[in-house]
Amino acid sequence: MNDSNILDRPDIHEEIQRKSEEIGFSMPSDLHVGSLLKTLISSKPGAHILELGTGIGLSLCWMIDGMDKDAVLTTVDNDSTLIHIARTYFGNDERVEIICKDGADWINKYNGLGFDLIFADAWPGKYSGIERILDLVKVGGFYIIDDMCAQPNWPDGHQKKVDGLIDYLAGRKDFSITKMNWSTGIIMAVRRF
Repeated sequence: MNDSNILDRPDIHEEIQRKSEEIGFSMPSDLHVGSLLKTLISSKPGAHILELGTGIGLSLCWMIDGMDKDAVLTTVDNDSTLIHIARTYFGNDERVEIICKDGADWINKYNGLGFDLIFADAWPGKYSGIERILDLVKVGGFYIIDDMCAQPNWPDGHQKKVDGLIDYLAGRKDFSITKMNWSTGIIMAVRRF
């Protein structure tokens, strides 16, 4: 099996990848992460989805590609330039709400329904606000994080934060977790019944 032979990329993916390179966006999501997100979302008809860390929209295009007509997705990022670009690609999709706001502030003020899948690809929802975010995962819902394997751009001391987060998630009795030493290092957690 060759897991790098990903043939079902979203139609818009190549264009967003080109735009990432054009503007020098240096934190694009991995193809494997996108493929996993698309597959998981496809398992949840009418899903309510949250992405923390929109970036330029690379992960977003995969998630949208996995959504059915009744699914809805909220994506949050604090970078207005990147949000503007993401809106040019996805702003006309009525299933998608693109919010330019500090993720921690959004998490603290959110009082809506729980989510079938949360992809936390930013500091908020991963290293801050973790308890609140996990409370928002529905029973049977997924909490997905990436970049758990050492990255060359990590600042000094970041490995301790990663290790602490992994230990915290492993200690949660209300979630089953799987740690995958694959792609950039993924943790998939599912809220137990």
